[in-house]
Amino acid sequence: MGEHVDGVYLFGLAARHSAWLAVRQAAVAQNVSNADTPGYRAREVEPFDRVLDAFDVRLAATSPAHMVAEPVAFRPGRAEKVDGWDVSVSGNSVTLEQEMIKAGEVERASSLNVSVVKAFHRMVMAGLR
Repeated sequence: MGEHVDGVYLFGLAARHSAWLAVRQAAVAQNVSNADTPGYRAREVEPFDRVLDAFDVRLAATSPAHMVAEPVAFRPGRAEKVDGWDVSVSGNSVTLEQEMIKAGEVERASSLNVSVVKAFHRMVMAGLR
């Protein structure tokens, strides 16, 4: 059983996406907590599609005669300073409305991620029965 499940990479992709979402949520939280800090510049993480583009994707072996695919290490994206919608007189670029939109995006993406994993898990379990 473990041999077949090891070749299923959807769970790994979901874990990577969850790690990226955690980094993005931390950046949003940091921006909100510094909304009144003079000179603070809002931060944002690199989009998930660009994080995935950085990986060397290889095909998985489905037969012992195939070449073995090597696992790829994952590092969540790093937060970068970006300009917000507005910059206040104090030089702060955090816009709370923009950060709340980002927080909603993270929440929706996280819910979708969990739903996909649950559905895939049900499919795997149904296949094993």
